Amino acid sequence: MPLSWNGVMVLRLAIVVVLALAGGGWFLTRPVPLPADALDGLIGDAANGAVIFAASGCASCHTAAGAETEGLPVLAGGRSFASDYGTFMAPNISSDPEAGIGGWTDLELASAIQRGVSPEGAHYYPAFPYTAYAKAAPQDIVDLIAYLRTLPADASPSLPHDLDLPFRFRASLGGWKLLFASTDWVVPDPVSPEVERGRYLVEALGHCAECHTPRNALGGLQRDLWMAGAPAASGPGRVPNITTGGLSWSVEEVAEYLKSGFTPEFDTAGGEMVEVIKNTRQLSDADRLAIASYLAALPPLGPDS
Repeated sequence: MPLSWNGVMVLRLAIVVVLALAGGGWFLTRPVPLPADALDGLIGDAANGAVIFAASGCASCHTAAGAETEGLPVLAGGRSFASDYGTFMAPNISSDPEAGIGGWTDLELASAIQRGVSPEGAHYYPAFPYTAYAKAAPQDIVDLIAYLRTLPADASPSLPHDLDLPFRFRASLGGWKLLFASTDWVVPDPVSPEVERGRYLVEALGHCAECHTPRNALGGLQRDLWMAGAPAASGPGRVPNITTGGLSWSVEEVAEYLKSGFTPEFDTAGGEMVEVIKNTRQLSDADRLAIASYLAALPPLGPDS
């Protein structure tokens, strides 16, 4: 039976609405790199970039195990990271122009680091903690890039992720970013300049919450349980609560642990914290105290929070 004139109009309206919603959804979730002028006037300082590199933990994920050239890290990638969504593989970010990032512009690199957008205009998975790096100062990002360009090239190809079927489609990551890629500070009003510096090191660079904060069903960090501990992503066990509700160490004891790896009970760091301390021991005493002061200023969350 043919549609009436009113039926045809309703159908056309329905099609227009569906197309408008689809277009609006695409627009809101499309990959958005940094603006073309985001780095204008900034000149990279590789010496400060080395500090940012250590604070950001880049070597912990992107250095091939045991690979060094004249003491410099070789960022050939290849490490695997198991998760509930499949296995992520750290890519080659060495200065190789083909296998690594040597052929990328500074703006392309900064967009990857802070927006999670590839030079080809695709979303990166948030296993790469760009949601934290988004809060970093542009000058620090430019300095980091200057340092990355001083590191050895390696021609090892990046290995593909091995993800479960629903998570292989990167287009869905735009919606994830809308929900969880906030640049708001978790601690909005630092009580001192030292805590403010610690906040920057922890929330914008060190991305400690990626391990120490539980996630919701969609993989977003549960900010109301910030640093309250989480299931270990790589297997059985639990990443500890490092608020004062779960950690009774003094500020000085936390700072010493970040330098030496020794706990107040004369135990030593184990697991992935060994890699973290390789990075934090490269920071200044003042920066380690700032991190410890930030943790002490967090709300004391317990296991039943």
